[in-house]
Amino acid sequence: MPTAQLETQKVDYEGFEIHVSAMPVQEGGTRYTYTAYVCHPGADVALPGHSVPFHADGDESFRSEQDAVEEAAQVGRSIIEGTHPDLSVLSLVTHGY
Repeated sequence: MPTAQLETQKVDYEGFEIHVSAMPVQEGGTRYTYTAYVCHPGADVALPGHSVPFHADGDESFRSEQDAVEEAAQVGRSIIEGTHPDLSVLSLVTHGY
C-alpha cells in the first residue's frame, strides 16, 4: 500500500459533500477504482455515524481516474437522493450530523 496520501476530490450536492479518492487498481496499472463517503459540510468524519462510506463494487474498475471519480459522484448523488438500493443519508439527517 502506498504511503502517500490519496488526493480527495469533493463534490457539493443538495447540502451534502461527496468526497472521492480514486486510485489505480494495482501499482502502475491503467485501471482505477475508488473509495468515497457522503457527509454534511464540516462533519468530523473520523467519528462514527458522521459519514456514509462506500466504494466501487468487487472487481469494478474504470479506464481513468476521472471516470472513477465521476462514477463515485453519481453513486454519492444516489445515496443523497435516496435512490441507492443499500445506502442512505437518513441516519445523518435524523442525528443531525
